[in-house]
Amino acid sequence: MSDATLTFDHHRPRLQRIAYRMLGSWAEAEDVVQDTWLKWHAADRGALANIEAWLVSVTTRLSIDRLRAAKARREHYIGAWLPEPDLEHLADPAPSPEQAIERSHDVSYALLAVLERLTPEARAAFLLRDVFDEGYDEIARVLGRTEAACRQLVHRARARIKDERKPAPVDPEAQRNLLQAFAQAASTGDFTALKSVLAADAQLVGDGGGKVASFGVPLLGGQRIAQLYLATCLRFRDRVRCEIALVGRQWRLLRFIDDKLESAQYLETDGARITRIHAQRNPDKLARLAQALGRELSVQP
Repeated sequence: MSDATLTFDHHRPRLQRIAYRMLGSWAEAEDVVQDTWLKWHAADRGALANIEAWLVSVTTRLSIDRLRAAKARREHYIGAWLPEPDLEHLADPAPSPEQAIERSHDVSYALLAVLERLTPEARAAFLLRDVFDEGYDEIARVLGRTEAACRQLVHRARARIKDERKPAPVDPEAQRNLLQAFAQAASTGDFTALKSVLAADAQLVGDGGGKVASFGVPLLGGQRIAQLYLATCLRFRDRVRCEIALVGRQWRLLRFIDDKLESAQYLETDGARITRIHAQRNPDKLARLAQALGRELSVQP
């Protein structure tokens, strides 16, 4: 393996994290990193003063270009658009010190969905500053803007998504017990238990991508959400199984039907009740997760 390949592979995980958080899609992130590799292969590497900065810059610019094109397609997406499930922590459960620092202030799945509202440049500025801890001088170089303009981009992005930041810390054991109770109730169709763990004003956002049934708008109300989970259990009986996992400090519920992956659901709580669920059901977006888990997909209409 050449020195150029070894150098690129050393930086590849960081580049993939940037591209995924820019695009919300592992497939598109991999395409961006591959394009970055091609540019790296053709570059005059001896003339680069800072290799990592150059690679981050190229990856970010390519991600911005791809996101502009993706936004046009997503305008015609059927129903709510949600990101693909995060695979990073499955592939790398023991992060390097650098990765651990990045994860300590990483974005939640819910916030990643909210970032769709930002312009590509604002999204890049926000992520580079608040997740990847880049200085404004470097962000300005990447985006081709002044530092003052980049500060404004980050400020406006923070203001727009301030209500979507991580909820206040709650007792981990109490939260785990709550989510285990939800997983048990969602597996057995215990309507009373489902209602007891869902906030009265809870909301569920689902992404079926037009491939499977989902809601075009968020489903509001704990009782209505409980009825939805009950209906699934009544339909499939003991063929339904739910399990929870803590992935990158985010709770995820995986629902299986006939031991095949049917959905990945990200759960938010206030410590006492579940307040929001993001349910990814689009089989195209679940394919990589199913493969990583060694499971087949369950595609239910």
